[in-house]
Amino acid sequence: MMQRGMTALAGLEGQDLADAVLAWYDRERRHLPWRAAPHQKSDPYCVWLSEIMLQQTTVKAVLPRYATFLRRWPDVKALAEAELGEVLAAWAGLGYYARARNLHACARAVVERHGGQFPATQAELRQLPGIGAYTAAAIAAIAYGERATPVDGNIERVVARLFAVTTPLPGAKGEIRSLAKTLTAAERPGDFAQAMMDLGAAICTPRRPACGLCPLKPDCRGYAAGLADLLPYREEKGERPVRRGAAYVAIRSDGAVLLRERPLKGLLGGMLETPSTPWEDAGPNGKSVREHAPLEADWQKMPGLVEHTFTHFHLELSVYRAGVGLDAMLKRCAEPERCRWLKLCDLAGAALPSLMRKVISHTVKADSRPAARVGGGPPRARRRSA
Repeated sequence: MMQRGMTALAGLEGQDLADAVLAWYDRERRHLPWRAAPHQKSDPYCVWLSEIMLQQTTVKAVLPRYATFLRRWPDVKALAEAELGEVLAAWAGLGYYARARNLHACARAVVERHGGQFPATQAELRQLPGIGAYTAAAIAAIAYGERATPVDGNIERVVARLFAVTTPLPGAKGEIRSLAKTLTAAERPGDFAQAMMDLGAAICTPRRPACGLCPLKPDCRGYAAGLADLLPYREEKGERPVRRGAAYVAIRSDGAVLLRERPLKGLLGGMLETPSTPWEDAGPNGKSVREHAPLEADWQKMPGLVEHTFTHFHLELSVYRAGVGLDAMLKRCAEPERCRWLKLCDLAGAALPSLMRKVISHTVKADSRPAARVGGGPPRARRRSA
């Protein structure tokens, strides 16, 4: 398929294509805060920060977070000096928190290994934490003018349609990357990469592409074949498995909620959580709920469930709430060394992922409805832990 695609575009000179794309970009480029003005050099820090933030999310979601990060940490040295918890808190809401941990680790590596200056080549950039092939190519092309070929989702779609690549994704990724390299401009490679990104975002959209406005329309094999709105094909994904667990919201008499720091490695690493049972295929039974409770208290089960979808599974959490005194003692299973009490009014600035905000919010919404006590049976007297 790749060879047939290349043959299909044999009449199109690479420079002609680049000129057409760059001419379109000079007229229609998106004005984004991390982009340098025309004829100005890009700041590698801004390029890197934006590229990490834009992974798995949208420009609209990133814009306010990018501005906040840049005000708080205007350069890589400032970010390297920050505490990880501060970075995670500022990242909350963008998801995929491993990116935030790698962002912080990368900033420190740039300062420690390169004196606070990002290296200029793809090979050197790839040695930094959290920088893969795409991000290295994007920084090298946009910030340093290296003839590199970043292929994000937008560029992938443009190339698949231009060459009429019918191999389904993800199997077609290698083919598409190879084809994209044949298009990379020798001059202004950074602008060309951003132009291809903008084409995918504004013209060659996933649904209803505006082919009539596209500078590549005369040479687009996908358009000629009537496939532009169908490509790239994708393999059908199976349903996500469902995991279940119980979460505990303990609220102290001074208005503080019990939170626990998750291990640095793994899902939501380094973020804060309400203590919970393990997340497993089968929901926890009454015995498991009692055993994993972080402290002895009158735990009440809130009506309904909190649901959250991760990349590889869907999660359903039952939520248990308890009010406790200032002298509440944590059980060993709660891992007290990783726990802290935080006032509800201070949660906005905490490294609390959206899932845990849902859990805490659920107890407030459910307060007006009847609650069931752990183990059922008649209500029992509230007691304080020893």
